[in-house]
Amino acid sequence: MRRITFLILGLLLISMTSIARKPLKGSDYAIGFYNLENLFDTCHDEGKNDYEFMPEGTFKWDTEKYTNKLHNLARVLSEMASDRLPEGCAAIGVAEVENAKCLADLCNEPPLKQRNIQYIHVEGPDQRGIDCGLIYNPALFSIRDVKLVPYIYKQPEDSLRATRGFLVVSGILACEHVTIIVNHLPSRGAASYYREEGGRQLKVVKDSLLKADPNQKLLIMGDMNDDPQDASMAECLGAKREISEVGEGDLYNPWWNVLASGEGTLSFKGRWNLFDQIILSPSLLRQESGTLGFDSCEIFRRDYLIRQDGPYAGTPLRTHGGGQWLNGYSDHLPTVVYLKM
Repeated sequence: MRRITFLILGLLLISMTSIARKPLKGSDYAIGFYNLENLFDTCHDEGKNDYEFMPEGTFKWDTEKYTNKLHNLARVLSEMASDRLPEGCAAIGVAEVENAKCLADLCNEPPLKQRNIQYIHVEGPDQRGIDCGLIYNPALFSIRDVKLVPYIYKQPEDSLRATRGFLVVSGILACEHVTIIVNHLPSRGAASYYREEGGRQLKVVKDSLLKADPNQKLLIMGDMNDDPQDASMAECLGAKREISEVGEGDLYNPWWNVLASGEGTLSFKGRWNLFDQIILSPSLLRQESGTLGFDSCEIFRRDYLIRQDGPYAGTPLRTHGGGQWLNGYSDHLPTVVYLKM
């Protein structure tokens, strides 16, 4: 009898926990993106050009600097969306991370470890060794499938080059099928063509995913190295400025109007750009009761992320500047989108 009583109590507890985790109407969820600006460890990865981030390299990258970098980034990642949601983001895509060890070390930092934040990383072909990844709260977002789709160079002269692919993570958020694509398009050191080609390839990946499940909620995020109005985003990917403009096969880019208002995520020669975008599929725009939909977006900006004095006052407080270690965070600011049931 006593054993049966414990069994009943256990089943009741499981049932109550399940009900507590079931999304309620009006529930909010946050999804973010952050370029971590060269999160390298201090060891050489064979086959990668990571020598400048070693103790004897250009940046004299040692254990103290690496440890401080992890501590700084963990603070930002744990605080993103926390003003509105105590649990923070359900998932955050990241760029410029060297390897799985860096993400494991990052998730082991106390602000993230106490939430049991997990990570996803697939080693890519980038010559410098920087990849995209995803960290997530398993209590909010459960993983179904992970794959890395390579960026394909089409020009014969580029056959020996390699860059970041498209990290595709499929899972369940608020009892719905949600897929996140994290990417980092070629830098502005390359011609616009290469980012436009990235936009076209992202569209192929997106179309393939939506063909398999037209109702899934899809978010394409990353450091696009282009602004929302540039051809790679507006034309090749088909990310529209206004919800009313989103037609069949299109996407919605809420950051277009954010940049137009004067806000950005990185500053170059006194001008703000907004490369760090999170773009939404039409399924996130439907106003249907009981489904997950787009609510709002924001650039996560805090005073501690901004240089307060000197010629670069008002710009992101990065790790290095002018050849000096600044013990900062990143040259980019993070972005967040809020979804509501």
